[in-house]
Amino acid sequence: METRSPTARRTTHAGPLDVETFRATPFRAAIPQADLDDLRDRLARTRWPATPAAADWSRGVPPDYLAELAEHWRTRFDWRAVEARLNELPQFTTTLDSANVHYAHVRSPEPTATPLLLVHGWPGSYVEFLDVVGPLTDPAAHGGDPADAFHLVIPTLPGFGFSGPTPEPGWDHRRVARAFAALMAGLGYRDYVVQGGDWGMVIAAELAVHDPENVAGVHVNTLLTLPPQRPGALDDLTEDEAARLELLGHYGEDGSCHFRLLVTKPHTVAYALSDSPVGQLAWIVEKYRDWSGARSTPEEVIDRDLMLANASLYWFTATAASSGALYYEALGGSNRNSHLLGGPWELSCPAGVAVFAHDVNLPLRRFADAVLPTISHWSEFDRGGHFPALEVPELYVGDVRAFTRSLRRG
Repeated sequence: METRSPTARRTTHAGPLDVETFRATPFRAAIPQADLDDLRDRLARTRWPATPAAADWSRGVPPDYLAELAEHWRTRFDWRAVEARLNELPQFTTTLDSANVHYAHVRSPEPTATPLLLVHGWPGSYVEFLDVVGPLTDPAAHGGDPADAFHLVIPTLPGFGFSGPTPEPGWDHRRVARAFAALMAGLGYRDYVVQGGDWGMVIAAELAVHDPENVAGVHVNTLLTLPPQRPGALDDLTEDEAARLELLGHYGEDGSCHFRLLVTKPHTVAYALSDSPVGQLAWIVEKYRDWSGARSTPEEVIDRDLMLANASLYWFTATAASSGALYYEALGGSNRNSHLLGGPWELSCPAGVAVFAHDVNLPLRRFADAVLPTISHWSEFDRGGHFPALEVPELYVGDVRAFTRSLRRG
């Protein structure tokens, strides 16, 4: 059992979360064999829609591609091998603000390593960080500088994966951020860095606002920079900036169907996703393809078995509904007109932004300070997309290291 470090201090910003009583229970991934058998049986009995077989992705995931991927999932994908890899990480569960929270806690062999909290988004999980754990925690073993080492904390968002469904409504991004502040305090970490993309970016920024005494820096690989509503704001855009705004507009029209559905009626789609593994697979794989640097299939840039590992995690834990509920809690109901995704966040710590060329939307530097006013590090890469830890792990690791070095110099 993990217990609270004697060096930890209670944060004055933790609200109702009592970190003094923090306790964690060791966890191992161990899906019952009956669940694996049920998955294979359901895949074998898939009722495919009667639709023309489009070869491209213009109408969504092509039937021929999905059928082949589902057959690979059924006959060749090895979940037990995934479990073995996951169980190489020290994992735990704890209760924070009534919710079960699963997390991996990987300490570096370097005693002076920087604490780093990695926060995934949707439709992500801690699976997407598997290829970066080694380089981040033990850079010397991967050709790097030991001074760049991190102690990693990788939580599963409440409502997602092994954290399981949340026990009650109300788990929005701010509540998740408060829970993660209590998690880091419970583990005895202060002066830590937070990294996130997608919802992880929103939660990372909220965490820095909520726990300014302990968050030393925020690094993000997603940032929405909406142009200001003032005359002349777009008059002198460069060609690249105009292209980025056009991409954002295209995403709003053609790529945000999941967003509109989850913000308004998240339960309706959850019934299908929880009952059909092929439905769950299509729901996730479409995002891997559309939000990455892939031109044809997502396997061009993301390992096929890691994609299936992530889809399996959602399937086995039946968290399609509870994970999608984050959209509704943060942006639905009475929050319908929230400007959350475009900030602004009044940070008191430095912020770093990594821009990957094939992300679903690309921020404009000239508008970014209105979202994150303390940006001290900005990088642009000609590869990678929305899932950089999966697509371009070496670039992802390098930029997190570079940002954290800048904090030490500062």
